[in-house]
Amino acid sequence: MAQQQFKYLRPEDIRRLASYEFAPKALVEGYLSGRHRSATRGTSTEFRDYRQYAPGDDPKLVDWKVFARTDRHYLRTFVHETNLDCHVFLDSSASMGFGQNPTKLEYASFFAAALCHLVTRHTDRVSLQLFDERIRQFVPPGGTRRHLQNLMHLLEVNQPGSKTSLAASLRRAFPLLRNKGSLVVISDFFDNVSDIFAALGLYLHRGFQVYLFHVLTPEELDLPDKGLLSFLDLEDGQRLIAHTSDLRRHYRQAMEEHVRALRELAVRRRVGYSLARTDTHYFTLFDQLVA
Repeated sequence: MAQQQFKYLRPEDIRRLASYEFAPKALVEGYLSGRHRSATRGTSTEFRDYRQYAPGDDPKLVDWKVFARTDRHYLRTFVHETNLDCHVFLDSSASMGFGQNPTKLEYASFFAAALCHLVTRHTDRVSLQLFDERIRQFVPPGGTRRHLQNLMHLLEVNQPGSKTSLAASLRRAFPLLRNKGSLVVISDFFDNVSDIFAALGLYLHRGFQVYLFHVLTPEELDLPDKGLLSFLDLEDGQRLIAHTSDLRRHYRQAMEEHVRALRELAVRRRVGYSLARTDTHYFTLFDQLVA
């Protein structure tokens, strides 16, 4: 990684992330109380079984003696002190293009890149899904350096897409995740709150740990008073001309109710929820994961 620089995973960020040993521990089962022995297959010292090689696996784990006998790639698996896959869902809808230096999507991509780096650094596996009203990209879990590089390239070329449909995308993605683990959703959550949690119920019932990071700009949280303005809906293209003084109170009330509804349902369903303001450094979000 030191020989290649990425837009969302800069050398200075990697150096700073070296002190964040706790971050991936909060994201996978067993880490908060210390690494523990598990029947989950992985790498350690106690041999368990063989399984067939799958894209994203580390080629170094291939048993070449078995390959010589069978002409097939098999990995030796072990009982080890392990944790589960981390699945990152990144909202890439049109509304995520809002904001300046950074946009919401840029801010979310910095956080997603750091998170992927931290997870794979500890030899755990991470998947990435980019979505708007559909699943635009899905990369299955992997933990190799090449896998991480592929994710970084995908983040770099990613652009805001069409309308938001978080609930529908969560439902479509559910059959794609074969192994339970941690589900990290990074979004502005401009969708019906009840629909979102109905879709998350699929993952919670299956035993996923769910973390929601609600990315908003300061302007979205508190509409500034700038007089008569033309407002453009980034997702349907509609325009509204209005005086901000006529909108501010009702807008603030609606936004506060939306945030409150997300937070209250998260608490009720034992889901992690963090408000991620784009005017704060994304590193502070890792502190929220430990809380």
